[in-house]
Amino acid sequence: MLNSEFIELFRTEIGSTVYMVLLSSLISYLIGLPLGVILAVTDEGGICPLPFVNKCLGLVTNLLRSVPFLIMIVIALPLTRLTVGTTLGAKAVIPPLVISAAPYVARMAESSFKEVDKGVIEAAKSMGASTLQIILKALIPESKPSLLVGAAISVTTILGYSAMAGSLGGGGLGAIAINYGYYRREPVIMWGAVILLMLLVQLIQELGLKLAKCTDKRIN
Repeated sequence: MLNSEFIELFRTEIGSTVYMVLLSSLISYLIGLPLGVILAVTDEGGICPLPFVNKCLGLVTNLLRSVPFLIMIVIALPLTRLTVGTTLGAKAVIPPLVISAAPYVARMAESSFKEVDKGVIEAAKSMGASTLQIILKALIPESKPSLLVGAAISVTTILGYSAMAGSLGGGGLGAIAINYGYYRREPVIMWGAVILLMLLVQLIQELGLKLAKCTDKRIN
């Protein structure tokens, strides 16, 4: 039954979920966004085609994306212990979350960059812009709406990963749903955690879509 103890537990684990998702999303984008730029730029027909580099990075990205997240948590245990000093709790979920999410972010970003009108890139080239200038002043600004939509999808995916981590001692709302709801046969607790996760997903999606609309020149 929901009482003051469980309400306090929900408050604590909502904070843990937000902490896991925001920090891992930030680190994933710090890694994945530059990787997405490289994948888009070095692709055949890109600004600076480098087939060997593109294939190598693409292979690594695809391999990491193909590992199921629950297995990734187990594989990353030595790295987790080394970097955060523990294999339990919200902090312990950050390394496997980043390893799983960064390649996903890279592919989402690559897809957004490839949507940019080639005429914009050609215009920048004709004005003598360097590769770095094209990336910073044409490629990224023009793909901003798509990047924001992709960010909303990526963050909700990371939120789903964080919920899975609850089954392996990761903490957060997923841990409440599994440990207090499922194992103790308390459906009210389980569904309460599930509904909160659904609300968080909806909030992130709506925020991402609104930001994308605000930055879309075709609408404004």
